[in-house]
Amino acid sequence: MSSYPLPAPHPDGSNRRSLAQTLRHWFDTRDSDAPIDPAAADRIDWLRTAPFIGLHLGCLAVFWTGVSGTALVVAGALYAVRMFALTGFYHRGFAHRTFRVSRPVQLLFAVIGAACVQRGPLWWAAHHRNHHRDADTPRDPHSPRIQGFLRSHMGWFLTRRAFQTDLKRVPDLARYPELRWLDRFDVAVPLALAVALCALGALLHRLAPQLGTDGPQLLVWGFFISTVVLFHATVTINSLAHRWGTRRFATADDSRNNALLALLTFGEGWHNNHHRFPGTARQGFLWWEIDLTWYGLRLLAALGLISGLKTLPANVLEPRRG
Repeated sequence: MSSYPLPAPHPDGSNRRSLAQTLRHWFDTRDSDAPIDPAAADRIDWLRTAPFIGLHLGCLAVFWTGVSGTALVVAGALYAVRMFALTGFYHRGFAHRTFRVSRPVQLLFAVIGAACVQRGPLWWAAHHRNHHRDADTPRDPHSPRIQGFLRSHMGWFLTRRAFQTDLKRVPDLARYPELRWLDRFDVAVPLALAVALCALGALLHRLAPQLGTDGPQLLVWGFFISTVVLFHATVTINSLAHRWGTRRFATADDSRNNALLALLTFGEGWHNNHHRFPGTARQGFLWWEIDLTWYGLRLLAALGLISGLKTLPANVLEPRRG
């Protein structure tokens, strides 16, 4: 089911897409969930994914812009803030509904999450709910057991099928027009962030030249490099966290707990824990399992910005080794 009108099929019935339509989809994902040829659904759509490839190539501009302490601080801060928006809200909030949040706070973190260049909040939550339903089965698009490492890490993300938002999986979120707008125009926030970073760098270059930065440098470090590192850290949970680590619980999938990945992803690396009981806002089940997202959510709850944090039932920790 889609809230967007579908385009008329091609006269020859092949569902071919015009070049203009593909280019429009770079900025407006309307009708991206139109029927596609099943034979081509899982092929990488190179033209549609050109901006994603360009995001990676943009990192090479660092050889021209150089680096400064200011640029590193901005890149690190944007990594941390956006990672928390992804893990705390896109994942634990939107996909699993592990706490309650007001509409303004929901929108704020949806916008920050949209700046991660990992598509919109409806797409993200719908995909993740489908992943939990089909984890490590042939219907899971990013199972390293089925698809191999490269496909599970990023290849699946670039296919025609992967661009579709399964709205029937997120009726609770699709009722918010602001979230639907962010999903449809999923490059709007990233473009705004890129422009803002370039403008900030130019302003600092003029007002505080001792900081050693400028517009292009903040653009490269704050947007291109920070975003690419953020993306690859996030998707290690799809690839590495289903192959590398330990299993406390005998779940039906291949999920693993991995302390290193947990540090990189603010707690998401306790992935076997998560697949054992996805209904809690906490993924580090034991006191020594560092879960930065959980600590951040507790802080937001203490400030009254979210409520109803779902904690871990005692019986979940009963031994079930695999």
